[in-house]
Amino acid sequence: MATNKIKTLDFCYENSMVKIVANRNCPEIKLAGLTVGPFDEGNEYEVYFWAAKELASVGMVHFREDDVLDAPKLFKTQWKEGVQIPGQISELPSDFYPKLRRFLQDLKEQASQSQQSEKFQECDRVKHLARDIVNSRLKKIIALSSAPAQSDQVLKKLTNEEKLVYDQLVKIISEWKTKILENGADK
Repeated sequence: MATNKIKTLDFCYENSMVKIVANRNCPEIKLAGLTVGPFDEGNEYEVYFWAAKELASVGMVHFREDDVLDAPKLFKTQWKEGVQIPGQISELPSDFYPKLRRFLQDLKEQASQSQQSEKFQECDRVKHLARDIVNSRLKKIIALSSAPAQSDQVLKKLTNEEKLVYDQLVKIISEWKTKILENGADK
C-alpha cells in the first residue's frame, strides 16, 4: 500500500514543473502534445521534470544549481538533523526524497560506467549519509507518532513520504493502545 503511494508521489514529481537554464539557443521543440522552447542560452525556463531530464541528458539545458541535490547538501541536511533537540524535526523540501532517489541512482550509474574506485567510494559515502538521514528522521517520526496528537506546525515539517509513515504509525499505535488499555481491562 505505501509502495503504491510512494510511486504515485514519484509520478507527481516526474510531472512537476522545475526550473532549468538553457546551455545554448534552441528552437521550439514539439513533443507528444507538449511544446518546449524556444530557448535562449543562459535564460531560465520552467518545464516538466521529465522533459528537463531529457533536455539535460542531451546537453541542451541544466538544472539550476540550487535545485540539484548533491553530497554537500546532504551533509548539511545530516548536520541539521543532528543538532535538533530531541523530539524536534527539521523541515525538508517537499521534493527531498524524489531528488534523493535520483541522486543515488545517478551516482550508482556514474560509478558503474567509470569503474573508478573513487566513484564507488563516493557512492558508498553518499548512501551511508542518506541512510543516516533517513534513520534519524524515522526515529523522530516514530517518537512523534507515539506522542499525543501533533500540531500542524510540526506535521508541515514532514514530507509527503514521511506523512505516509506517520499516519500509518499513528493508526497502528492508537489501535494497539486501545487493545492494551481498554480491551485488556475488561477481562
